[in-house]
Amino acid sequence: MNAKTYRFIFWPLWFVLVPGILGYLTVALIAPSSDYVPTSVLGSFLSLVRDQRIPAIIVFFAAYEMVLYRYRHQLPFSAYLGSSARIDVPRELRREFEAAAQLIEESDRLLRRNRAAIERQVPQSAREELAEAVEALRDEIDRPKFDPSAFGAAHERADGLVHRHLGRWQKSELREYVESIAVAMGVALMLRAFVVEAFKIPSGSMLPTLQIQDHIFVNKLTYGPVIPLLNYRVLPNLPPKRGDIIVFEYPDPNPRNERQDFIKRVIALQGDTLEVDGGHPIINGWRVPSCSVGNYRFSEGNPNYEKRGELFIEYLGEYSYLTLFEDNGFSGKQGPYQVKPGETWVLGDNRNNSSDSRAWFNGRGGGVPDANIKGRAMFVWASFGADTSITWDRIFTNVLGKPRLPKEAPAELVAGIERCLAERPAQTLPPPAPAN
Repeated sequence: MNAKTYRFIFWPLWFVLVPGILGYLTVALIAPSSDYVPTSVLGSFLSLVRDQRIPAIIVFFAAYEMVLYRYRHQLPFSAYLGSSARIDVPRELRREFEAAAQLIEESDRLLRRNRAAIERQVPQSAREELAEAVEALRDEIDRPKFDPSAFGAAHERADGLVHRHLGRWQKSELREYVESIAVAMGVALMLRAFVVEAFKIPSGSMLPTLQIQDHIFVNKLTYGPVIPLLNYRVLPNLPPKRGDIIVFEYPDPNPRNERQDFIKRVIALQGDTLEVDGGHPIINGWRVPSCSVGNYRFSEGNPNYEKRGELFIEYLGEYSYLTLFEDNGFSGKQGPYQVKPGETWVLGDNRNNSSDSRAWFNGRGGGVPDANIKGRAMFVWASFGADTSITWDRIFTNVLGKPRLPKEAPAELVAGIERCLAERPAQTLPPPAPAN
C-alpha cells in the first residue's frame, strides 16, 4: 500500500470516524433517562445533553478531534503525515519535521506579503542569511536519505533567524488559534443565516410526515435569505408553492410563543378564500382532493399511550402527502377566511392536533407574513425514537418526497398509500381567487 493510500485511510479514520463514534457513545452513556429531574449543575448539564443530543455529539466530536490531532504523530500510520510523506523520519522527530515544513511555508508567505516593509527594515545581509538558512532546511527535508542531526541543526538555525528577522510580522500561536476559530464560527453563522439551518421537530403537529425528534435541514435560499437585524430579504422568491412545508417565525403576538419557530404546510395564498371542513381544506370553493388510506394507530412521543386516527393522501399542486385525522377531533366547519396580501396560510398535516392558521390571533385565524418565513424543509438528517435510539430508516427522508410511514406501519397501510398514489386526480390546483 502506497503512502497516498495510507493518508486516505488515516485522515477519515482518526479525524471523522473515531471522534464521531466517541462523541455518539459519550452522549449515549451520560444522557439521563427522560424522567430524570436535575438537582445540581451537573444534572442540568446532563439534561441539556439529553435534550440536545445532536449539538452535544458535535461538541464532543470536536473535543475528541482536538485531542487526537494533538497526538496525531503517535497514532497508527502517522509515519505518512510528513509534508513529503517520508516514512524514514523517526517517530520522535515527526512533529519537528512537520513544524520545519510549516516554518518554510510561513517564511515564504511573510516575505511575499510584507516584501516592501521587510526590505526597508531588515538589512540585505540579514535577508540573505535568512534565505540561505531556509533553503538549507528545505534541502534537509528533501534529502534522499534523512539525516536527523543535520536536519536538527538546519531547523534550529532557520527557526532562530525567522523569529529574529521576521518575528514582528509573525502571528502568535494564540492569535492563529483565535483567528481559525473566528473564521470557522463566521462561516458557520453565514451558512446558517443565508443557506441552510437545522430544525428539530418538537411536536406531533406534522404527523405522520414528520415524526417527533426528527432533525431536518431547511433551505433558506428557496424564498430568499433574510439579512439578520435588517429584516431585509435578498432575492425574494415569494410566495411559497401550495404544498410546500415551511419553517417560519410564529406570527401571533402572544408572548408565550414569541419568536418561536414553527413548521407547517402551505395551503392558501394571498387573495384565496379558505374554509376547512372537518380538517379538509376548501380553497376558493374547491375542495382539495384526498384519498382514504386507512385507520392508523400511533404514539405521539409516548410509546405507552396509543392514539388512533384516519389517514388520507391529499393532493395539492405537485405534491401528494399524508394527512392524519385523529379520533375525537373537531369535525365541524371553520372559516371562511380571507388570505391578505403578503401572507400565507398554513395547516399542520395532523389536522385535529395542530396550532396553525385556524387557531392564531385568539381563534380569529391568520396567515404567516412573508417576512416571517425562514425557508423550505429539505430532508431528515437525524431522527430519534422515544427511547433515544437512532431511527435509522428516517435518515435522508425527503420531507417533500413520496409519502411514507414509519417502518413498523402495517402492510395494508403501505398498500393503501400506493393505491392512492396511483389514483392521483388530474386537477390538483384550485381555481384562481376571484378578482376584487
